[in-house]
Amino acid sequence: MGAMDGAGGRLQGEKAIDVYLYCDGGSRGNPGPGAIGALLVDNAGRELDSYATCIGHTTNNRAEYTALIRGLELAAKHSRGRLECVMDSQLVVNQMSGRWRIRDAELRRLHEEAKKRAALFSSVVYSHVGREERRIKQVDRALNEALDAFPHGR
Repeated sequence: MGAMDGAGGRLQGEKAIDVYLYCDGGSRGNPGPGAIGALLVDNAGRELDSYATCIGHTTNNRAEYTALIRGLELAAKHSRGRLECVMDSQLVVNQMSGRWRIRDAELRRLHEEAKKRAALFSSVVYSHVGREERRIKQVDRALNEALDAFPHGR
């Protein structure tokens, strides 16, 4: 994660990030019932939008990518500027950043879909954080509540 600017937004190079997307996905059983969630926050820390929903039978990695794709769609409704995607998935962050190869055909398809959505923004930075990060915990709690409400999510 980058340094803070005077307004509370982090700097990426010389430009402040406009919007932060916190997203998470998971499945119970891997594969099993899955859910995704996202939280969109402006650079002053105000929550702009959020969602959490079940996505059916899936793997953890597919759920993480699906959360990113849906999160990018959500973010595009609010901004087309500089976006920072914050996730607890090292796999997705490193694959989207071009540091890791993608071996799985389905993940490759989801990666391409995410890249198309990311192209709508002036720039996108992917940051990995631990599960204990406050906003990620908030998204994780919401997606688990969605799973708990789904009859087969327990």
